[in-house]
Amino acid sequence: MYSFEPNEEQLMLVETVGKYAENDLRAASHEMEEQREIPLKLINKGWELGLLQASIPESYGGFGERSAVTSVLALEEMACGDLAGTLGLMAPALFAIPVLLAGSEEQKKTYLPGIVEGEWAPYTAGLIEYTFDFDPNSLKTKAGLKGSDYLLDGEKAFVPFAKEAKALLIYANLDGKTQGFVVPQGTTGLTISDERENLMGLNALPMYRVRLEGVKVPIANRLGGASGHDFEPVLASMRLASASAAVGVAKASFEYSKNYAKDREAFGVKIAQKQAIAFMLAEMATEIEAMRLLTWEAAWMLDNGKPEAFHQAYLACTGAADMALMVTDRGVQVLGGHGYIREHPVELWLRNGRGFAMLTGLAII
Repeated sequence: MYSFEPNEEQLMLVETVGKYAENDLRAASHEMEEQREIPLKLINKGWELGLLQASIPESYGGFGERSAVTSVLALEEMACGDLAGTLGLMAPALFAIPVLLAGSEEQKKTYLPGIVEGEWAPYTAGLIEYTFDFDPNSLKTKAGLKGSDYLLDGEKAFVPFAKEAKALLIYANLDGKTQGFVVPQGTTGLTISDERENLMGLNALPMYRVRLEGVKVPIANRLGGASGHDFEPVLASMRLASASAAVGVAKASFEYSKNYAKDREAFGVKIAQKQAIAFMLAEMATEIEAMRLLTWEAAWMLDNGKPEAFHQAYLACTGAADMALMVTDRGVQVLGGHGYIREHPVELWLRNGRGFAMLTGLAII
C-alpha cells in the first residue's frame, strides 16, 4: 500500500518549485502571453532548480533517479504558476526522458550528458499530428526501413522550439508500432514552418509545424537501437505529465476565484456566501482533489512497475482534461464580467485549460 504523504525531500522540492512558480512564472505569465515569448532568463532560472537533472542518474550526467510521483508533484506546482512557461522550461525532457526510458545504452551515453550537464538548450519531440482522428498508437507519420536507414514521411504539429532545437525526437508508425527516431536539426527532408502555431492559448510557447519528406536516419537513431522500444511507458509518462499540469492549472483558477469570492461584495455580502457560488467552488475543489489522487496513484503504479499503470495513466489524463475545462470555466464564471477581462488570469487559464484534450506529447515526466 502506498502513502499519500509526500516525503521530506518531495515537500522541499514542492516548496522550492512553488516559490519559482508564484514569484517568477505567475508574475510574468500575462506579459509572456501578450508578447508571445518566454524570456530565456526566466527559463534559465527554472533550469537551475534541476528538475530534469534530478531524474537522470549520475552515470548519464544527472544527479538523481527518476520518480514519477516526485515529477507529478513538481509539475503540478509549476503549472500552477504558468503552463506555457512550464512547457518551455521542460521541453528538453521531451527528448531526454524517452531516451532514458527506452533508449539503448549507447544512446543514453551519447545524448543525456549533453542535455543535462550544461545550461538549458532546446531539445524537443514531435508526437501530435494535425488530424481529427489523432491516435498516438496509430500515427499517420510513417517510417520504413530502406537499406541501412529509415525513411520518415509525415507531418507533426505543435512541436515546441522546433526551429531552435539541436535535435528532434520524431515518433512514427513502423509496421503498426509507434517508434521514436532521433532527427538532428538540418537533416535533409526536414522542413520546419516559418510561422509559429497560432493557438487559443499557450501563445508564449513557440510551437511549429514540422514536415518530413524522405527524411533519412540511420538505424542507430531509432530509439532503443535496431530492436526498437516499447512505447507504452513513454506514452504513460506523457499522459501523467498532462494530467498533473491540468491539475496545476485548475488549482490556480480555483484558488484565484475562491479568494476573489471572499473579497467581492454584492448586495452587502461576500459573494462566497451566496449558495450558487459556494456550491460551484465546492464542486471545483472536489474534482481537483479527485484527479490529483488519481494522478498520484497512476504515478505510484508506474514507479512500482504495475501493469495497470498504463490504463490508470490514461484515466488520469482524460479525467484531468475534463476537470480542468470545468474548473477553469467556472473560475471565469465566479468572477462574472471581470472574468472576461484579460487583466484577470482566469481567462488565460480557461484558454489553456481547453487545450488539455490535445496536449498529450507536449510534456513528459
